[in-house]
Amino acid sequence: MTLLRTERHDGVLTLTLDRPAKRNALDSPLVEALVEDVGAARAQPPDLLVLRGEGAAFSAGFDLGNLEQQSDGDLLHRFVRVEQLLQAVHTAPFATMALAHGRVFGAGADLLCACDRRIAAPGTRFRLPGLAFGIVLGTGRLAARVGADTARAIQAGGRTLDAEEAERCGLLTGVAQTGDWDRITRSAAAEARAVPASARAAFHRALSAGRPDEDLAHLVRSAAEPGLRDRISHYARGGTR
Repeated sequence: MTLLRTERHDGVLTLTLDRPAKRNALDSPLVEALVEDVGAARAQPPDLLVLRGEGAAFSAGFDLGNLEQQSDGDLLHRFVRVEQLLQAVHTAPFATMALAHGRVFGAGADLLCACDRRIAAPGTRFRLPGLAFGIVLGTGRLAARVGADTARAIQAGGRTLDAEEAERCGLLTGVAQTGDWDRITRSAAAEARAVPASARAAFHRALSAGRPDEDLAHLVRSAAEPGLRDRISHYARGGTR
């Protein structure tokens, strides 16, 4: 079963999350497929990497299914792999863009946040509830996009943002109808090609400067607290902290 569709055309590598029945929730196989394809792209760098979602949503986030079959250690490993995926996208030596629609929640929103360009269709909704079950995932990248105070308010408050608010605060770089996405993709690829190939990797390293080791340490420290599965299960049942 294909979980991730890959298409390369005119210098644009498009990765389409393809679990529409699960709103493209990030289970382990999908995360591993993304890690593999984003990593492989470094060997033959595209002008632009585009992330999209099949069906009704870009991504509903971390897959909360079958929690009873997973230990705290299993879940910790899954979160580490998600963070490694986010870092691979964020530090890619080529331009990256997310084209989002529907629900963009949790780790799905973190995946969008890791991209250079972040475009969403009108009506798209965003939520980053990691702190609701004690997980510090993607917080540094979110703060770099929207500012520390706004990042704190979004994550601690568990608010849902619409596309217009997400654009105003900097989570999105633009809002556009899906019919305009092909034009936006072509324009972004042309802009990426304007940077000489010899300078692209250095250019993107400078733009994506961050603290990958610290980000991973913050995640592991938060997820290693005993009772991770119970906290996530409580959240999945609609509980609060």
